[in-house]
Amino acid sequence: MNLDHDFIICGGGISGLLLTVKLSQNPLYINKSILLIDPVFPKLDNDRTLCFWDKGDTVWDSLMTCKWENVIFKNGTYVETLDLDPLNYKMLTSKSFYNYANTVINKNKNVKILKSKVINYDDLKSHCIVKTNDGSFNCRKVFNSVMDWDSTKNNKKFPLLLQHFEGWVIKTEKENFDPKKATFMDFSINQNSTTQFMYILPFSKTEALVEYTLFSEHLLETDKYKSALKDYLSSSGIHNYQIKSRESGKIPMTCYPFFELNTKNILNIGSAGGWSKPSTGYTFKNIDRHTSRILDFLKEDRSFKEFLKKDRFWFYDLIFLDVLFYKNYLGKTLFTSMFKKNDPKTIFRFLDNKSSIYEEFKIMLSFPKLIFLSAVLKRLFKGL
Repeated sequence: MNLDHDFIICGGGISGLLLTVKLSQNPLYINKSILLIDPVFPKLDNDRTLCFWDKGDTVWDSLMTCKWENVIFKNGTYVETLDLDPLNYKMLTSKSFYNYANTVINKNKNVKILKSKVINYDDLKSHCIVKTNDGSFNCRKVFNSVMDWDSTKNNKKFPLLLQHFEGWVIKTEKENFDPKKATFMDFSINQNSTTQFMYILPFSKTEALVEYTLFSEHLLETDKYKSALKDYLSSSGIHNYQIKSRESGKIPMTCYPFFELNTKNILNIGSAGGWSKPSTGYTFKNIDRHTSRILDFLKEDRSFKEFLKKDRFWFYDLIFLDVLFYKNYLGKTLFTSMFKKNDPKTIFRFLDNKSSIYEEFKIMLSFPKLIFLSAVLKRLFKGL
């Protein structure tokens, strides 16, 4: 049968846009028909911050806002400056990423944009079909980045926490920041029986992103995010400042196996594909890595059922989330134990799923043993 398109990408968030860019630039797919479906295009707002750590130069360096070789961890009584060398903690604004992606996409005539909402999609083996508010379309492969929040929330086997946040880019009258050091986690704020912290990404001595982040089951009322930021700035001696921009959002923290929903021809991507690190919410580096892997899968005509599978890092995240879900107040204690007792470069390798089993064993020993042993036994009884 004649297909409307070769590839359909549902959702124009970070993962959908980056995959569209890589497909449209690759010589093997430059003449393939690509349909990107999203109600809002082009995205232009500076609505989120994209952070990751890496060593050396990356393709994103030309778009970076800042990078730091040192990060600070605080818990109220303990303060440590962590030397990340040879790593750098790097930051992109979503606006710079959107501008880059929009420019590439607009130059490629093989990419079509449909401003519509995806209703559903199906793999019919010989081809796929995507239904939208503006009609149905056939294609070879579907890449879905639209998060099904209801299915995730209603799943009882894998608990769902939310990483939710509000951040302000502020400019102060006085020199309040050290642009050589980013505050990675500051747990000195009142925890209120949850896991919550602040982080500061300074661009200069007078300008920084200050963000309030929580790992918890439920969102807060809008005013509470604002009050927490105001109180934190005031307690830090920062009183006179201008808010230049704001960002807010939520990221799923769950080990729900999204990848088991993949078919031979349909791949869930981004947070909808389980690409967000369950225990931290970091996503961008996984998006960059996995969108490149997609090109290899297409070249080899491999089934997307093989794209991701459960591994030991998935199990580590599962146990960590089990502890945080049922004892959310322990977050400060757990992160303090990890950063206080381990080399920061080992920690970041662990968070990047690149540590050795020996390194992972050392990190596990830094956590309260009875709490995690109990969580492991409960999880084994409940099932994986």
